[in-house]
This record gives sequence, structure tokens and C-alpha cells, in this order.
Amino acid sequence: MDLFNILIQTLGGLGMFILGMKMMTEGLQATAGQKIRSILEAISSNRFLGCLTGAGVTAMVQSSSATTVMLIGFVSAGIMGFEQAIGVVIGANVGTTITGQMIAFKLTKAALPAIAIGVCLKYFSKQRNYRHIGDIILGFGLLFYGMTVMKQGLAPIKSDPQFIVFFTTFTTDNLGGILLCVAMGAILTVAVQSSSATVGLTMTLATAGLLTFPTALALVLGENIGTTITAQLATLGSKNADAHRTANAHTIFNVAGVGIILAIFPFFVTIVQTMTLKMGAGPVGQLVDNEYINSARYIANGHTLFNIINALVFLIFLPKLIQLTLLISPKIKKSKERYPLPTFDETFIDSPIGALAKVKGHIIQMSKFAHMNLKKTSTCIKQRDDDILGERDAVEEHLDSCQKVIIKYLATISQGEINTAEAKEISEMMRIVNNIERLGDSMENVSKMLERIYDKKIDFSKDAKHDLIDISHEVDTFFELVINEMSEKSEGFYQKALVQEDKIDQMREDMRYKHIERLRENDCSVDAGVLFIAMVSNYEKMGDYCYNIATGVSRII
Repeated sequence: MDLFNILIQTLGGLGMFILGMKMMTEGLQATAGQKIRSILEAISSNRFLGCLTGAGVTAMVQSSSATTVMLIGFVSAGIMGFEQAIGVVIGANVGTTITGQMIAFKLTKAALPAIAIGVCLKYFSKQRNYRHIGDIILGFGLLFYGMTVMKQGLAPIKSDPQFIVFFTTFTTDNLGGILLCVAMGAILTVAVQSSSATVGLTMTLATAGLLTFPTALALVLGENIGTTITAQLATLGSKNADAHRTANAHTIFNVAGVGIILAIFPFFVTIVQTMTLKMGAGPVGQLVDNEYINSARYIANGHTLFNIINALVFLIFLPKLIQLTLLISPKIKKSKERYPLPTFDETFIDSPIGALAKVKGHIIQMSKFAHMNLKKTSTCIKQRDDDILGERDAVEEHLDSCQKVIIKYLATISQGEINTAEAKEISEMMRIVNNIERLGDSMENVSKMLERIYDKKIDFSKDAKHDLIDISHEVDTFFELVINEMSEKSEGFYQKALVQEDKIDQMREDMRYKHIERLRENDCSVDAGVLFIAMVSNYEKMGDYCYNIATGVSRII
């Protein structure tokens, strides 16, 4: 027996399985990305609806880790609250069992045809959507072909006494043996970063007769713990407390769930066997051509039942889970920077949905910062405030820096595997950020002019000052309308934006006309008139920038 070839073939098969899983998940995310995002953004605080949504989304993308990473992106962005996310995480654990159920159907004969079709679509199709469908089909083929290669690699060791002795050390005859199996399952999943892959490997070992059904089930419990590491890695470097809490809730949920099942493990094994038999499967010990042909089905059902029981328990006791999570989650220290810049990491690059959600959150924060300072600047029309006017350089520098950081991250995302809708969204987000920065430039111009007016003691007429207050109020209202739309969609938003933009344009024309009348009647000095027109023009430009932002928001958000 060639141990080296067995190892290479088994690891190679596992590698193909993981590659197939990754390709299938990325393809599914790419084809259904916008739909998934709209579903997640529409989640209510109802824990049961959140759970169903999480199960559905995870079934769509075939990865609970992908769903959890997306959720952390949404929570980090402030689009979704911590309590909303927990319900979805609970559902994601149920949805991920679909992969195990699919593997148990033994679709290995479809593997090579799927690889052939997938390669043709992925590498020879000119349309991006067909290439993503190719990813799904190719990933499906590689997944099942990887299972076949692993099975063939393990075949020679079935009768080897040394390997039989090794595998018999994993027993569920006592609590120590069960805990060893759980620990091994967790370690394997942490190593390969995919519970679906380790569940697939467990099924292969059980089918080959190297693991008993109870042992395989204990390993699967451990694999449910190991999968939580992905969510923890997604929060590394994040300063968002709710993102850390979401990852911690995922870990607590799985660890506590495994603890509950371990307390009734023999009873749980019996329930799974009874249920699977009643569903029409043959006995778990049925041997055909030296393979335990029903093992995979029993393991898949055990995996699904565990997560359903776990979900039901924690949906009922969700407030307790939240309390425990808050208790053990460390408080994130607030940044000492006066104006902290957006922070991004590479974790979300493989999940464009999560990455773009995080970008959206930072764009909203950037918009709110610009809006707050616009309102402050406009108050100086009525009365001078040197603290506000003195901040303009720092505010403008912060907006410029935000623009650069966000654009750079969007460019990084665009270099990965994205679909047509995501490419359009990235383009529109860049446009939105650029217009926020330009709005900041106009705001800085107004601040400089106000300082000049006060330093030179230039007096505006009562009507001129009233006009400036009016147009600044309309720009403020417009910007607020746009920011609210970023956070929550509303009916007829684009028409409202169009009306507001036309209104500001008309105000500028009316104010210019009235200004000429004041000059004729000698109610306004030339110096005051020049600055008045310049300020009105800058506010009108801000209205244009708000309209440009509104256009981008209406197209993508």
C-alpha cells in the first residue's frame, strides 16, 4: 500500500471539493447578489422571519460562512442591527445543511458532464452572466468529482489493520471519545475553512466504513463549531461593536447547541436513525460493494436535525442569547481621532455583497458628516462663529481623504469577480462619493466668503440675507432627503429630487434678478453684490451635486 499516493489522492480530492464549493458559492452570489442584498436589507426585527430569510439566503449561496460574512458587512455598515442579524445567523445554520443533503444524493455521475459544461460557459462565453452560471455548474461538478477522488483515495486503507486501529480511536462509547470527535471536527473545519468540505470528508470516511455513524455525527457537531471561525476572522480589525457581537453570537449559538445535543447524544443518534428509516432510507449498516451506501443520508439528516433543533431553541431564548453575547463581547474603544477615516480590510473582498454594504455604510457616514457641517456653515449667514469657520480646512481635508479611501477600496472590489449589477453599483458609488467631495468644496468656498464678509464688515441688505438663508435651507432639505433615501427607500424619491433641483435653480435665477433690482435702487453695494452672487452660485452648485448624488442613489440603493 502506497501511503503517499493515498494521502495525495485524498487531499487532492478534498482540494477539488473545496474549490468546487468556493466556485459554486461565488457564482451563486454573483448571479443572485442584488436579490440577496435586497432581501437582507428588507429584514424586519421579527426573529422568525429573520431565521427563514437566513435559511433561504444560505440555501441560495450554499455557504453559511458567506452569509455570515455578508451579515457582518451589513452590520458594520449600520444597515442592519445586531439583533436583526442574530436571527439571520440562526437561519443560516439551517440553510447550510442543504449542501450535505445534496451530497447525500450521490450525484457523482453528473460530475464530469457538469465540469465539461461549466468550463465551456466559464471560459468561452462572452456574456458575464453566463460565465457566472458556468462557475455554478463547474463548481457543482468539481464538488462531486472531488468526493469521488477522495473515495477512491481512501479505498486501499479500508482493510489495513493500522488504519483501522487509528480510526477506532474515534469512538462514542464514552464522553471522552465523543468530545475527542467533536474537537477533531472543529479543528479540521478551522483548518479548511469550510464546514461543507469537512462534512463531505466525514461522509466519505463513513461510506468507506472507516467511521461508524455515531462517530461521524459527533464529528459533524464539531464541524458546526469550527465553521464559526470564519465570522470571527471577518471582524478582525473592525471597530464596530455590533459586528463583533454578531460573530460572537454565531459562536455562542453553535457551541451551546452542540453542548445541548451532547447531553442527549445517544438519544439524538436514535432519533436520527428512526427518522431516516421512516423517510424510506435503508439501514445505516447496509453494505453494498464494500460501501455503506446509506451513511451519507443519515449524516446529512443528523446535520439538518441538529441545526433545526438548535434554531428552535435559540429563537425561543433569543433575548438570553443576546444578553450573553453582550456580556462576553469586549467593548470597542472609540477612536481618538477627531475625524476618523473609513476603515476597510481584505476580509470582504471575496464577498462583494458584504463589501459593497460596508462601503454604503461609510458613504452614508461621509454624507452625514458633510450635511452636519453644511448646516453649521449656513448658520454663519445669520451670525459669525469663528469656531465653525475655523474648521473648514479640517472638514475639507477629511472629506478629501474619505473620498480617496473609499474610491481606492471600490477599485479593489472591481478587480475581483463581480457581476454586471455590482460593476454598475461600484461606478455609481464612485460618482456619489465624488459629488459629496465637490459639495464639500463649495461648502468651503461659502465659509471663506463668509469670513471675508465679516472681516471686511460688508453688510448685506435684509432681502439679500433672507435670500441666502432661503437657498441654504433648500439645499439642506435636499441633502437630507438624499441621505434618508440612502438609509431607507421611499416612493417617488427621484421625482422629489428633480422638483427640489429645479426649485433651487429657479431660486438662483430669481435671486439674481432681485439682486440687479437692488443694485439699480442702490440698496446694495458692489462688493456685497459680488459676494452675494458668488454665494448663491455655490449653493446652486451644491443643489446640482445633491441631484447627482440622488441620481446615483436612485439607480443602485
